[in-house]
Amino acid sequence: MSRCRNRALVVSVEAFQPGVDLGKRNGAKRDTKRLHRVLTRLGFRVEFHTDPDAEEIYRLFQEASEDPTGECFVGVLSSHGEEGVVFGADGNTVRLARIFSWFGGPAMVRKTKLFFIQACRGSELDSGVLIEPDSAPALEEEADNLPHYLSIPIDTAVMFATPPGYGAFLQLTGSVFLQTLCDLLEEEGGQNLEVTQLMTRINFRVAYQFQAQGRELAGKKEMPCFVTRLTHLAFPFSGTGRADWSQVTT
Repeated sequence: MSRCRNRALVVSVEAFQPGVDLGKRNGAKRDTKRLHRVLTRLGFRVEFHTDPDAEEIYRLFQEASEDPTGECFVGVLSSHGEEGVVFGADGNTVRLARIFSWFGGPAMVRKTKLFFIQACRGSELDSGVLIEPDSAPALEEEADNLPHYLSIPIDTAVMFATPPGYGAFLQLTGSVFLQTLCDLLEEEGGQNLEVTQLMTRINFRVAYQFQAQGRELAGKKEMPCFVTRLTHLAFPFSGTGRADWSQVTT
């Protein structure tokens, strides 16, 4: 068992450089401050960076993938984005697949890796659906998404604020996605949830309890989603960051 502390890297772009045609992300700072407070209380050594450019974002995550950690590493990326990429403060793209791939290296073997991505993945807005028994929407698999998902290394889970093609909401009070994560981690028993249980509860709360306001966005919804390649039961926020490998040992 490593004596290192669990680590978290929080990277947020709120204001873009002059000449970049991307609007300021008011509310992003609230997410960063709250994540720092919540994760620190849960025993993580938290490093956060505001408004780095694309190359700096790459450097920060590559270095993080090579540093020793306890049982768990948490990476948070918050910016404007499109499917498969987020934008640095210089307006250049950061490919998520490239970042994820670094965490399959030797320093991260048998460590729980979690990523939370607060960014749009397109420009569509979710109007919600009327739930009816025994009915389900058809799913269309997009081949262009495969390299993005296949880059996620073993023992890693990635949670996105929104599905491919859709926008994510950010308010003056912060993003509904990351604020909901913090809400759950601060509630009694929330930090003891197994990671897939935690992510499922985030899905439920955002999907059913959030609804956008305003003349243009009134009634619009958000639905987070996650991809997991975990091979063990993980309790990364329990205080010990323990992982239960007994379920997969033969």
